[in-house]
Amino acid sequence: MNVWTKMVLVLIALGTFASVAEARKDIGDYAIKDALSRSDGQERLRDDIALYFGSQKHPKAIKSFGEFSTNKKTNAFNKSDKMACEWVFLSAIIQLQKKASDLGGNAVINIKSNYGRIETSDTKTFKCAAGNIVAGVALKGTVVKTE
Repeated sequence: MNVWTKMVLVLIALGTFASVAEARKDIGDYAIKDALSRSDGQERLRDDIALYFGSQKHPKAIKSFGEFSTNKKTNAFNKSDKMACEWVFLSAIIQLQKKASDLGGNAVINIKSNYGRIETSDTKTFKCAAGNIVAGVALKGTVVKTE
């Protein structure tokens, strides 16, 4: 076997392994409260940008800056699905808070899951897709200025 044949075989093997390794993609519901109460999340979340999930009541919005989406992924290798999903959820929330801050808002309302472009509005849970190597969360929320 020549060098080129060996290289082709190695690339085919790696491609096959990569597709098998990421074959699992379980979409599950995880508790918003658990994710937000993680100690590593507490230090990363902003106190000046309020978060309201699903149909949670919120102060009257005096200005809307529009609806914005996130689509975050994280390394899930050697982590439980819960740990990876909570971590990537926090990243998505931080992105929404940053958008609110950049625009002059002080809250993100009607935050909902949008994984695979399927919207799910819930006050207690979010959707996360967990695989062998990657976990992902997609959110949508409306940035507003409240009274």
